[in-house]
Amino acid sequence: MRNLLHDMNPSIKFITVTIAMLGLAFFFNPWTPLLFFFCILVIQLLFSRINWKLWSLFMLPFAFGAFGYLWTTIVFSAETGGTVMWSLFGFDVTDKQWALALSLSFRVLAFSSLSLLFALTTDPVKFVMSLMQQLKLSPKLAYGVLVGYQFLPVLKDEFFQIQQAHRLRGAATEKFWWQRLLGIRRIIIPMLAGAVRKAERSAFAMEARGFTGEPRKEFYQPVVVSTRDYVLASSLLMLAGLSMYAGNMLS
Repeated sequence: MRNLLHDMNPSIKFITVTIAMLGLAFFFNPWTPLLFFFCILVIQLLFSRINWKLWSLFMLPFAFGAFGYLWTTIVFSAETGGTVMWSLFGFDVTDKQWALALSLSFRVLAFSSLSLLFALTTDPVKFVMSLMQQLKLSPKLAYGVLVGYQFLPVLKDEFFQIQQAHRLRGAATEKFWWQRLLGIRRIIIPMLAGAVRKAERSAFAMEARGFTGEPRKEFYQPVVVSTRDYVLASSLLMLAGLSMYAGNMLS
């Protein structure tokens, strides 16, 4: 039960999330994104095993962004008329300004929570393989993305290794932040040279194993689409539709 979103076909999940986002973009009342945001939280709570501490850390910048939208819309929005609700630092806040500010803030929370739902419940490798099998993505592009994704942890380790080597040799002794920023080039240039060598070796290895980039009919690890995927997609879209309908009724 808690693994349903993690086991869902990534392509079906991607299409479902995209449709939900596009549908939400056409509603400008504050209730629809708010209800949608709570629906996403309930879905994650019931059908996923997301690390909520990690989710909170990822959500924190979006929460600050939502507050920024709220504040700037109230203070710097154009005159829209309406009834003055209250005054803030000499600014008269009308009901229309307040509704617009809440709508923009809640839209940020809704879109970001839906994006995190997809990102935290989807294996990137399985997602690319699903795009190649279900949505017929070009193998040249798909395997290029996979190779780049595999390089990320390697580049991270190389960055720390080069940084520690410079410290052992006494090269990293800058005191000011702008000196340290300029000193990054001593780490970036060797990393780029190493990345080029790794990419060249990977290309030779793929060519030696007979990779041509032509579409294939069979895969070593097939990603299948089951009836459960369609049921989950329909349920997610139904919840999105209900939140949009309820938001319109409340507005």
